[in-house]
Amino acid sequence: MSDGLPYFRYHPDPVATGSIRASADRCVCCERSRGWIYTATFYTEHDIDGPFCPWCIADGSAAERFEGDFTDCFGLDGVSEDVVHEVTRRTPGFNGWQQPHWSAHCGDAAALVGEVGYAELAKYPEALEQLGDFVTHLGGDVAAVLFRCTVCGSHLAHADFS
Repeated sequence: MSDGLPYFRYHPDPVATGSIRASADRCVCCERSRGWIYTATFYTEHDIDGPFCPWCIADGSAAERFEGDFTDCFGLDGVSEDVVHEVTRRTPGFNGWQQPHWSAHCGDAAALVGEVGYAELAKYPEALEQLGDFVTHLGGDVAAVLFRCTVCGSHLAHADFS
């Protein structure tokens, strides 16, 4: 992770996943240029004319001000409302071909590792078998999104395809 950025428990390296990148753009929420902007999804009914900075995501001000979510709560069954709120409103989301959703395990949201191919996924047999028949189609129009359980360390995956 890049020095100086806020830490996101459920998305520990948003620069590596491409959800946050270096930029001189001003944040539409705090109106400051802090050197980094968010590049992934945000779901709201409001028209937003610009990107968010990671700090406005971390403190919840972007989600509150624009009444939106950075990811869908689909997949977060069995976790507390506080965790759902942290993932959907205070954690950078990620881009996907389908509507991105978050994984959960051991009663907590999982930490996003990122989009991976077969070679990376093969290191985690428990995640590999979760993809079933999609494993043979990885690459091209099919990607795997990898998560790590924040409680037991197991890896989880789901397929994303165009």
